Amino acid sequence: MFSQLKFLKYYDLLDYLLMVVDISLVAFVIYKGTMLIRGTRAVQLLKGLAVLVAASFASKRLGLTAINWMLDQTRIAILVALPIVFQPELRRALEQLGRGKFFARPLSTLGPDDMSRLIGDVIRAVNVLAKNKDGALIVIERETGLNDYIETGIKMDGVVTVELLTNVFVPTTPLHDGAAIIRGDRVAAAGCFLPLTDSPYLSSQLGTRHRAALGISEISDAVVVIVSEETGTISVAEEGKLTRYLDENTLRETLEDLLIPKSTNQHFWQWRS
Repeated sequence: MFSQLKFLKYYDLLDYLLMVVDISLVAFVIYKGTMLIRGTRAVQLLKGLAVLVAASFASKRLGLTAINWMLDQTRIAILVALPIVFQPELRRALEQLGRGKFFARPLSTLGPDDMSRLIGDVIRAVNVLAKNKDGALIVIERETGLNDYIETGIKMDGVVTVELLTNVFVPTTPLHDGAAIIRGDRVAAAGCFLPLTDSPYLSSQLGTRHRAALGISEISDAVVVIVSEETGTISVAEEGKLTRYLDENTLRETLEDLLIPKSTNQHFWQWRS
């Protein structure tokens, strides 16, 4: 009898350990999958799907028959469309599994001090490029990942410096006409192709660089710095809006407002004062 109880306890302990391992593996896979899509626009697509699921649940609970019927009809279309919509992410996941890169570290973020240093390097490089009238297109990634566009360029993974940025946009070089994409404190790639805006209200005086800057800012939260090759004018594109004719001070203020998070405590003491 004692031996049977001991066996049962051992069996229960083994089941418990297997359950812990099972849950841990599932949690790890979900975490790595989240890190994988974090670098793409799939995050926004998942948010849209979450809204549809929440709306379907709420309509069913509230008895909104017509809305619930309409959402039910879209489920089949969504299931068919998912593999098509997420095709780049699925391909990237399989490639990383094949290359053994599924365990790579996630995207890094910068603190206020590091971001301030990055902004300073970008501004100094932009001033040199503007003085020489060397056209430039510098994309600073934020929450929305730009992996799809990084893959269109030449991978660099170099620490952002004034010298690196100015050399990337030297005229007649292979990387001159594309965009340099900054992720964290590194230039992830240069010579990247960006989508062009379809806005009919853009001035005809603006060329491909400005259209590409607006295009990427319309579909992501990236901040884009543009230097005109014709006039040396410095501009910033963000959320589909273009701000032109910036000098060093206004450029610094604009980038700091967009890239450095404001401290809640700082706002509080400013309000008190």
